Amino acid sequence: MKIIEVKERTEKLINQLLEVWEDSVKATHTFLSNEEIEKIKEYVPQALKSITSLIIIENEKHQPIAFMGIENNKLEMLFVKNSERGKGLGKELLTLGIKNYNVKELAVNEQNPKAKGFYEHMGFKVYQRNELDDQGNPYPVLYMKLES
Repeated sequence: MKIIEVKERTEKLINQLLEVWEDSVKATHTFLSNEEIEKIKEYVPQALKSITSLIIIENEKHQPIAFMGIENNKLEMLFVKNSERGKGLGKELLTLGIKNYNVKELAVNEQNPKAKGFYEHMGFKVYQRNELDDQGNPYPVLYMKLES
């Protein structure tokens, strides 16, 4: 297993990360319909290409199994392939993000209680709640900051 920051974002890598994203979302975002996931999926490649820091974990076959994206000290995305969940990969990525990229904030869907619990376990506390997500959909978002 290897953690790397990706500078060159090839079409192949974007497609591999999109697969990880979709697999993760289907397992954790059960409040979303398949149609909603497909709609969101259209925006993911651009987000992956434009995020300032993109860090991935590769397995021994050099295939991505988890990734995070960071922008201005904020964790913008963290996804782990469903078959790899519970192995500490999210913790490893977030710890690296806090230590090396000064991550201090993040947002999480309120309807994803396992993710909220994970972030709380990692030292983040809710400071704000919005009824709607960033796209104006009725999915409450919790904004969290790292407690010092």
